[in-house]
Amino acid sequence: MNVISFNPFRTIGIQNQHYIKPENMFLEKQRIEEADLCLFPENWQVNSLVYGLKKRIFPSIQSIQLGFNKIEMTRALWSVVPEHVPKTIILGRNRDTFQKVLDEFPFPFVAKEIRSSMGRGVFLIENEQQFREYSDQNPTYYIQEFLPIERDLRVCIVGEKAIASYWRENKDTFKNNVAQGGRIYFDDIPPEAVEVAVRTARTLGIDHAGFDLIVVDNHYYILEFNTLFGNQGFQELNVSVEEEIANYLGLKR
Repeated sequence: MNVISFNPFRTIGIQNQHYIKPENMFLEKQRIEEADLCLFPENWQVNSLVYGLKKRIFPSIQSIQLGFNKIEMTRALWSVVPEHVPKTIILGRNRDTFQKVLDEFPFPFVAKEIRSSMGRGVFLIENEQQFREYSDQNPTYYIQEFLPIERDLRVCIVGEKAIASYWRENKDTFKNNVAQGGRIYFDDIPPEAVEVAVRTARTLGIDHAGFDLIVVDNHYYILEFNTLFGNQGFQELNVSVEEEIANYLGLKR
């Protein structure tokens, strides 16, 4: 199989691949046209590859485009698993919507930037001044109820299955991301939560993502999913993401 990779760090060890820098995509158009599969394109490349050049890509177009923007991600989750989404409101910024948020969400609540990862762009809003500071920097409000948790669960999907699941916990901040200092452990992973992530991924056509879930009163909520997830948990589990990708796509390693 003739394979193009736009991200060599995500495809180490996969045979018969040729690396093209994303910015050289149109200079290398002929090579791309001859490829059977394009791996890890950036979001801006996807429409041209899929709709223009009719290429098969991995991760899927749904994975990349829904994972790129929290607004579209949340709307997709509302469409298929609304019962697993925390109370969330998405509004354009103006005087009326500023007050609407304060009327509907008691302090503290969570405010997010619509494009962020690794815990960046996520704020715990504890008073009106903090919300005003968030408002000044964000023309679109993404507001979520604050749920009392001590940890969250990362479920990593490749293909149509979960290849790894682990808890993340950070006692120093409400953010449990490993990038924010969260620790990883693997005890007592609830299979029901893993099934929620797997079922949601299959329904949406997500074939490469790390789903972040929390458990509140024995109910599972999906906070978000990230198409490009970290590998520390895999290293501790001795799981090769590249091998799982190769097996799913029928590629040689």
